[in-house]
Amino acid sequence: MNMMALRFGDDIIVIDAGLMFPEQELLGVDIVIPDITYLKQNKHMVRAIVLTHGHEDHIGAVPYILGDLNVPIYGTQFTLALVRKKLEEHALLESARLHEVKPGGTSEIGPFHIEYLHVTHSTIDCVALAVTTPVGTIIHTGDYKMDPTPVDGKPFDLHAFARYGQQGVLALFSDSTNVERPGFTPSERAVIVRLEELFRAAPEKVVVSCFSSSVHRIQQVINIARAVGRKVGFVGRSMVDNVEIAHELGKLRIPDGSVVRPQDIRTFDPKKLVVLASGTQAEPMSALSRIAVDNHRLMSLGENDTVILSARIIPGNEKAIFRMIDHLFRRRVLVYYEGGRSAPIHVSGHASQEEMKILLQLVRPKYFIPLHGEYRQLFQHAALAEQVGAVGGQIFLLESGHPVEFTPDGGAYKREQVPAGRVMVDSGSLEEVQDVVIRDRKHLSEDGVVVPIIAIDKHTGRIEISPEIVTRGFLPSDDGQEILTKAREVILKTIDQSSEEEKVDWSVIKEKIRVDLKRYLNKQTSKRPLILPVILEV
Repeated sequence: MNMMALRFGDDIIVIDAGLMFPEQELLGVDIVIPDITYLKQNKHMVRAIVLTHGHEDHIGAVPYILGDLNVPIYGTQFTLALVRKKLEEHALLESARLHEVKPGGTSEIGPFHIEYLHVTHSTIDCVALAVTTPVGTIIHTGDYKMDPTPVDGKPFDLHAFARYGQQGVLALFSDSTNVERPGFTPSERAVIVRLEELFRAAPEKVVVSCFSSSVHRIQQVINIARAVGRKVGFVGRSMVDNVEIAHELGKLRIPDGSVVRPQDIRTFDPKKLVVLASGTQAEPMSALSRIAVDNHRLMSLGENDTVILSARIIPGNEKAIFRMIDHLFRRRVLVYYEGGRSAPIHVSGHASQEEMKILLQLVRPKYFIPLHGEYRQLFQHAALAEQVGAVGGQIFLLESGHPVEFTPDGGAYKREQVPAGRVMVDSGSLEEVQDVVIRDRKHLSEDGVVVPIIAIDKHTGRIEISPEIVTRGFLPSDDGQEILTKAREVILKTIDQSSEEEKVDWSVIKEKIRVDLKRYLNKQTSKRPLILPVILEV
């Protein structure tokens, strides 16, 4: 999740608004977005959201935030096209104010003068931001690498960074994702040779899975397929949507007659076919996950088909991805993936150590703040900056919610923490999921639920029949019935020992049953199931 607020006086601009996908322990949560309490508290000051590029971890939270902060959104053509699609799905497009910007162009937002500097990354239309404020210029790199031979021929704008370096930069906020990798990140073109080899060697159809926002990679697959005499099909909603958007904007060149319609993929000659599919991270309902278990309506895989996973394995997704790869191997498919026998079928979109050093030397900021990464990566980026000796003043290691203040006299100070963190969202309902709900779900998944149902005569207050106990995820053992029989006796005893006053107040009776039953079940099984007593009037 990437989101930074830049404030001068009573004016705030927000840089990026990303989401992340939940870790395994966040049961039933679909997405995680930033906590914008600070922005809501200062709602009247927020002037705009400025986006650096179109990846989910930079734009994904926009639809969830616009409900609270309906401010103008600035972004490049492709970035805004992706945002527009999201806002349409959330029925927010009508009220949204989108402002398209170009690399090399500028915007004036309150006291902020912003220049958009072109950078190369694993998607297109990416920019860094040079924000000139009354106390100095701040550069926010967004995600970047220095690709010397980009697929679209638009190189990283080294001159603009050098120009700002000569004028003087107050602070550099820079991407730290690949700081653990020495050397330079290979160019996007580095994958061409290996992909072409695999396409030519493939005995049957080829399926390539890459991130659907990787327009350069998709372009290369289309070009290579054409060179080896194969046609291209597209499978998966995000892949189809992004290809359509990029093609309409003229960012993707697809020669006439080179595309196979989705409904024709199954019957098309496999020796003449390449399919681009979404689902590199084995998301449960993604195209590739369903293809791997032969559960996709448009295509299936057979022996000697080739699958190329042209994407990095995002930490945390290893289990799901390798489970999917196992399914593919069971179908006797030829599988190539990062870390397998097949490098380089993927290159990163983030700068490695040498590129980070070049950027630091070009910009030579007074203050340096590493961004975008785990704490260990921020720490190592800070150490790298120290080693290069390009930072005039202090290096700040900031965690979520830690502000740093730059003063007119050129000083910089850490300030008191502001509210920050994460908000869990169930995307089906767009509702925020509270921590207590996650705790309950975890509780249910581990210890199960017990529902005692007691029928009480509303006139006499007597129990008409023996209590019924329904359990889920609890007591699969042999002596389960015996424990449940005793549990019924516990319920009867609890009611019996209650006063007449308690018997007519059912909330009291329910709580007494819950406490006594919890104590009994915990003593017998060492488990703490969720107990939900139900009282029926008869």
